[in-house]
Amino acid sequence: MKYRFCTWSLPSQLVSLVCALCLAASPDTFASLRTDKAERAERTEKAGKETQTVLIGYAGPLSGMSSGVGKSMANAAQMAVDEANKRGLQIQGKSIQLQLLLQDDRTNPRTAEFVARYLSKTGVVGVIGHWNSAASLAAAPIYNAAGVIQISPATMSTLYTQQGNRATFRTIGNNSSAGSYTADYAVRVLQTRRILVVDDGTPFGRGFVEQFSRTAKEHGAQIVGTHTVSDKTSDFNPVLVDAEKLRPDAVLFGGLDMQASTLARAIKRRKLQMRFIGASGTVGLPFLRAAGADGNGSIVVEPGLPMDKMPGWKTFEKNYMQKFDSNIDLYAPFAYDAAQVLIAAMRQANSVDPKKVAEVLHDIRFVGMTGPISFNHEGDLINPTFTIYEVQDQSWVVRKVISGSVN
Repeated sequence: MKYRFCTWSLPSQLVSLVCALCLAASPDTFASLRTDKAERAERTEKAGKETQTVLIGYAGPLSGMSSGVGKSMANAAQMAVDEANKRGLQIQGKSIQLQLLLQDDRTNPRTAEFVARYLSKTGVVGVIGHWNSAASLAAAPIYNAAGVIQISPATMSTLYTQQGNRATFRTIGNNSSAGSYTADYAVRVLQTRRILVVDDGTPFGRGFVEQFSRTAKEHGAQIVGTHTVSDKTSDFNPVLVDAEKLRPDAVLFGGLDMQASTLARAIKRRKLQMRFIGASGTVGLPFLRAAGADGNGSIVVEPGLPMDKMPGWKTFEKNYMQKFDSNIDLYAPFAYDAAQVLIAAMRQANSVDPKKVAEVLHDIRFVGMTGPISFNHEGDLINPTFTIYEVQDQSWVVRKVISGSVN
């Protein structure tokens, strides 16, 4: 077979230039150029996919008598973190993967201090916790010194946000409001005139009883006796002896649910004709199970709307039950919103620097599942809501919803 080639001529200068370029550029050179371009593209793509892990702490009771509420709050905080990861979080062009670091404070102030030191050393941006006031008050100075944000979904002691810490917040109302609303309802609605008050010796219990007593007196009621007991005791005999002698219309207890159930049960079993009034933290299954029918008639004011009236309740309940299939404690929604508002502030600040995130939190206007969330200069929730509950037929029944105001 014969091949035919076309021939044409080029200027001699152009031929020389082409030959020179071909000789200068070896096959290795072209391959190198292609490799460099591919590597640059790969590095760019890899940089876009780089993920930074950012830690958020959770501190609360994961063991002991209060582990039910602690685990429920931890579950809720984990839900908020998982949802944020699923949606995707970008900070300064980097993909952020959030991780929740759980710690058990056992409601013990000393343990809470160890927990706070540990979490501070891990580099968390913020901590969701603690549950009880004594634990939060012990931990708050440590977080503050380390520059770590603390958002409590349950601490009600007024002292918690009055320590001058710029990065201390709470997603519920405080003891001052709760004590006032409880006294107002007890005196004006229930018509109690003679009240025996008992506190558990903690900052939460004392603060609640003190505010209740002030407001009750302002409304014309009489505080006929006062008692302070250990927050671990189940012996209320001195209180009951006084109650039998003084015959008050009601006994108020500033303490947590399990002790409250013990006292409420003892009052009924001694056939004392007086109403039991508890402090926030009493509403829930533990009190009902422990007190049984003796808990009927008990009155308690708790922070927030009734759960089924919260704006995001239906979706939250559905997702929570699908993921955990366990009891949802009253404080779980506030833990969920505490994590949500922290993440929202990180996004708005475009930073994971706790100082910058804290500054955003002071100005944030966030719509959470529990309702609108914004904070005053001390870190208190502005315009908190409270609900008054009564035990009827061994179930908690809503009696009144109150919209508060914190300036």
